[in-house]
Amino acid sequence: MRKLFGTNGVRGILNKSISVETLVRLGYAIGTYFEGGRLLVGMDGRIGSPIAKEATVSGLLAAGCEVLDLGLAPTPVIQYDARFNEVDGCVIFTASHNPPEYIGVKVCGSDGVEIPREGEEKIESIFFEGSYKLAEWDMVGRVRNVTGSIERYIEAVIRHVDRHLIAKHRYRVVVDPGNGVSSLTIPHILKALGCEVYTINDHIDGRFPGRLPEPSEENLSGLIKAVKVFDADLGVAYDGDGDRAVFVDEEGVFHPGDRSLALIEDYVMEKKPGAILVTPVSTSQVVDDIAERRGGRVIRVKVGSVDVSWAMKKLNAELGGEENGGVFYGLHQPVRDGGITTVLILHILAVRDMKLSEALSMLPVYHIIKRRVQCRDEFKHKILSILEEKVKDIGIKVEKVDGLKIWLDNREWVLIRPSGTEPIYRVIAEAPSYERAEKLAEEYTKLIIETARSLSG
Repeated sequence: MRKLFGTNGVRGILNKSISVETLVRLGYAIGTYFEGGRLLVGMDGRIGSPIAKEATVSGLLAAGCEVLDLGLAPTPVIQYDARFNEVDGCVIFTASHNPPEYIGVKVCGSDGVEIPREGEEKIESIFFEGSYKLAEWDMVGRVRNVTGSIERYIEAVIRHVDRHLIAKHRYRVVVDPGNGVSSLTIPHILKALGCEVYTINDHIDGRFPGRLPEPSEENLSGLIKAVKVFDADLGVAYDGDGDRAVFVDEEGVFHPGDRSLALIEDYVMEKKPGAILVTPVSTSQVVDDIAERRGGRVIRVKVGSVDVSWAMKKLNAELGGEENGGVFYGLHQPVRDGGITTVLILHILAVRDMKLSEALSMLPVYHIIKRRVQCRDEFKHKILSILEEKVKDIGIKVEKVDGLKIWLDNREWVLIRPSGTEPIYRVIAEAPSYERAEKLAEEYTKLIIETARSLSG
């Protein structure tokens, strides 16, 4: 089956796996899908994003769309501004956490939420069949610029927290946008909350010279060092388009996204017992422990922000989250948002009068190990079928919500799934001890490698 969309939008390497011609035709297809409607567009700071935007917008205009250009901004800003501008949809040019050479195209609806999988399939059908509906020469679309989007977003984020209580604590915060577009919003949000702000990697540069866009522990040595040097209360890092945030505590300890998500979950469910958290199968079981403690519910879905957002809309859920630092706060908008994640953490610390390390130490502890295995795209699904046969008699159960999640007992599991955006398999193992999680990750990584070799001959 021919595909354009992966787990999160259309992504590829400019002039290699995705061409300017492809982007123009993608614009035709998106414009046809929206029936020549009114669309908001914006982009991240990648070198290829202006090319991706101009090429795709040309296709949109040819399909008769009116285009509102927001310019350079974090993805959550563009999504939030969709409702203000009363558009039919959004097209966002970002490759999120992918390496610098990647570009991406994300398609959202009138509320800023990514279109459902069925919508993606419809665009793919239009694209591959060439069933575009292009406008007559005198009915093509026009572009106009949008202003004030970042200011509207900043004020909207701040409204959800007690700004005066946070200001009383005068938190010292180190911000690492990773040369991404979060530098346009986060420092201003924190200063408005009375924080003392220090920044590193704060100039936008599509080559990402400070660190890679993925805010993983191995990429954040600079932030960890800066927190100690500035004697900060916490540090926070973002991916390339600013919809994910991960934290370093006052002692310079990195905390995975599951931990900050669980802390926010604990606060939300304490205030509203019975609240729902929607999260993918890849998230730590710490969120299940919190829900049991607070009388809430956890709903598991496939990996991908699209699936989390649409489940939240369907269930009217208060909260969504991913293990990568993506938090979806329903009262603000049901999409990943690094800005709202940051202010919620500060609000919780202020309300509970705790340091970040202290607040996180109260959560149940699990250890997660992640591995990546290179895999040719044409082998991905075949490997999954073979692995399913190999693991069906291992452990107490195997879940197939997304990939294969093998439970070894009630507190140990391994998830193996093909990436939707890269030619790799992802392996995630969790256990109460680091050693056990590492052993499981190693064991199943080897299993994938051996299976791939058998197919390659």
